[in-house]
Amino acid sequence: MSYRDDARKFKALADENRLAILMSLQQREKCACYLLEELNISQSTLSHHMKLLCDSGLVDYRKEGKWMHYSLSEEGVKAFREVVDGYIRTGN
Repeated sequence: MSYRDDARKFKALADENRLAILMSLQQREKCACYLLEELNISQSTLSHHMKLLCDSGLVDYRKEGKWMHYSLSEEGVKAFREVVDGYIRTGN
């Protein structure tokens, strides 16, 4: 277990824009251009948030032409749930 890696995952959720991005990606994969419109943020701000989400493993990406397409990572979400469970596991 690496506390640093775990903290990076938690940090990815510690921002309202990143939470909005995760909620948006629950519907389907989205191009960065759509996320920019939905969130009404700058491209550099979106890039910053997406780097944190991708580095955390919660979001996958692929490049198509000049645009990046983002989706929730099923494996990343599962791994994150296991991390959370490891910290808040109860005796039940």
